[in-house]
Amino acid sequence: MSYVIGIDLGTSAVKALLVNKEGTVVKETSKEYPLIQEKSGYSEQDPEKWVKQTIAAIKDLTHTMKDADRIEGMSFSGQMHGLVLLDENNKPLRHAMLWNDTRTTEECREIEEKVGIETLHSITKNPALEGFTLPKLLWVKKNEPKVFAKAASFVLPKDYLRYRLTGEIQMEYSDAAGTLLLDVAEKKWSKQICEKVGISFELCPPLVASHANVGNVSEEIADQCGLAASVSVFAGGADNACGAIGSGILEDGVTLCSTGTSGVVLSYEEEGTKDFGGKVHYFNHGEESAFYTMGVTLAAGYSLSWFKDTFAADQSFEQILASASESPAGAKGLIFTPYIVGERTPHADADIRGSFIGMQATHTLGDFARAVIEGITLSLNETVEVFREHGKTVDKVISIGGGAKSELWLQMQADVFNAEVVKLKNEQGPGMGAAMLAAYGLGWFPSLKDCAQQFVETSDTYTPSSENVETYKKLFNIYKDVYPQTKQINKELVPFR
Repeated sequence: MSYVIGIDLGTSAVKALLVNKEGTVVKETSKEYPLIQEKSGYSEQDPEKWVKQTIAAIKDLTHTMKDADRIEGMSFSGQMHGLVLLDENNKPLRHAMLWNDTRTTEECREIEEKVGIETLHSITKNPALEGFTLPKLLWVKKNEPKVFAKAASFVLPKDYLRYRLTGEIQMEYSDAAGTLLLDVAEKKWSKQICEKVGISFELCPPLVASHANVGNVSEEIADQCGLAASVSVFAGGADNACGAIGSGILEDGVTLCSTGTSGVVLSYEEEGTKDFGGKVHYFNHGEESAFYTMGVTLAAGYSLSWFKDTFAADQSFEQILASASESPAGAKGLIFTPYIVGERTPHADADIRGSFIGMQATHTLGDFARAVIEGITLSLNETVEVFREHGKTVDKVISIGGGAKSELWLQMQADVFNAEVVKLKNEQGPGMGAAMLAAYGLGWFPSLKDCAQQFVETSDTYTPSSENVETYKKLFNIYKDVYPQTKQINKELVPFR
């Protein structure tokens, strides 16, 4: 039996999957690494920790294998937007600045002023947000000029990891789309944006497709990991692009809902020509020539974790969900907005904060829990609404993450989205997408769609309840009024935080 390895370089840990030709996960492992948060808003990591822990994870996969020489390929999924600034010898000049580093608000306004918001949207398909890579480059240029003067190129987290395993520097399109320097539709670096913001075009690395064979594992790494040096390495994709691939989001009409710490609603796009006005993200897909649109709720699963830790620390998530299921749709007139760390889609607002609206003396813990879950789902539905307003069909949703572990939440998603919601039989997310890119790159399958038919299997399906659909339509209209009516109040509360 032949195998591939899918590596998912996340924010807190690297996950490695050993997958056979039938799409079965034979073995999986993960290794953690720390965040470096020296100041409020700062979020960094040591790139060498990624390399060390990835090698350890691969060794975990191979050390008991009798046929490790049958591992043919490897590919990567990675946290988006993070800046790894390299010198002329491809050594990091500083710690990597991560996607959740928010120190760059000033640089975002600078990009809007110098490039123009309409031009930025037309070229990059995205707004200037603190998490993206270009604001980080400008921050280093402004605040660490001696470091920046030594920069020869930059890459994203998984690209640096791949370089350390192969000795080759590249960036693939799906991750490059999150830098604010890529012409998304044309799939090339934008000289116009580089010139307008004063970033050398020479810093941008070569671009390749997600399934491109970019070399082989070096002999040194192969020896450390128990691999053959003949293992082919494929470029990989951004975590959300790989999550889409690993969930079978490879055709129009199929949408992904992922409820992790943050929440994502993602939909397949055949073309890069639509204009969403910056309301949602618009990135290159891991599938060649395709794209995807995506909205983000910053505190999805995190809102439920916060609620549990703050108000029901002695209860399990199962107990909280059970009590929530005893509350009716609408939580007896209680609404929660999940803006506890700010919001992304459709309101890119770092100052907004969450609210419970409609509290009364008869509300129980279960009503509050239900309101939290509903609020998260209503927030995700704002992205679904944007998609539909722009002509997209959303009638089938693949649900993954924490929300897919609860029958209550799965049915709620079907009712709120007014769409069929499908659960995967063996959810592996971005790591599986990376494995599929390696399998496709090796020629095991003629297309990613063919690979998905073998690797991705669905189980339960949830259909909308007509009664609840009508209830949630009314509730959603009320929910959308909360943001504009609390925006100014929250700005005035900032000095008290």
